[in-house]
Amino acid sequence: MRIAVISDIHGNLIALDSVLADIESRSVDLVINLGDLLSGGLQPRETGDRLLSLDLLTVRGNHERQVLTLPREQMSRSDGLAYDTMSVEQREWFASLPVQAEPAPGVLAFHGSPTDDLVYLLETVDASGAHPATETEVLSRLGPQHGRTLLLGGHTHLQRSMLLPTGPLVVNPGSVGWPAFADDTPFPHAMEAGTPHARYAIVDDASGRWAIDFHLVDYDWEAAARIAERNDRSDVAHALRTGRTVPA
Repeated sequence: MRIAVISDIHGNLIALDSVLADIESRSVDLVINLGDLLSGGLQPRETGDRLLSLDLLTVRGNHERQVLTLPREQMSRSDGLAYDTMSVEQREWFASLPVQAEPAPGVLAFHGSPTDDLVYLLETVDASGAHPATETEVLSRLGPQHGRTLLLGGHTHLQRSMLLPTGPLVVNPGSVGWPAFADDTPFPHAMEAGTPHARYAIVDDASGRWAIDFHLVDYDWEAAARIAERNDRSDVAHALRTGRTVPA
């Protein structure tokens, strides 16, 4: 089975369309979308319309949950833009999304970890910042799901994979639409892909075991950055142009 894995579109329709065109050229059997769909500084409603027309296998990310459950006054700017512009049909779609999906035997797709959409699975944050997680840390976050053959999660926006000693390949495809962000929980840190490219992954078990190819896709990130600026999101525009967060 040959699966394209996308995640963290964050309303970047220009990047999404370029990634979908690249996937189309590579003959996959299935596309899986790992969530964080519309919230950002770009085109949430238009991106939602495109995704609804595609009917991809999609799991709910933390931003979908936040848009559905938080009072408007407690939302971030990214969630607020999505909430204010998305359609009733898109809200109903959000509510219908599962937190996990099993697209094939032994394969599990989710957003952060199998049990928590805010957990960084393959990265650890401490007082020194973010760095790759150890096998022990990843296994503790997976719990009983470590016996799968393929585990697909997003959330950190960084392309990374790990083959665990218990057997499964863990894959984060990176972010389609937002290559860098900063957060202050549990410590201040930045997640930076380092280039503006849209990112996704293809996993394939043709050899009898899962193999992965990470893909970087060129697209018109300057046009996307200008949309972010029109929405008063200079931070997003900087990330889109550089793959890095605004210097402190």
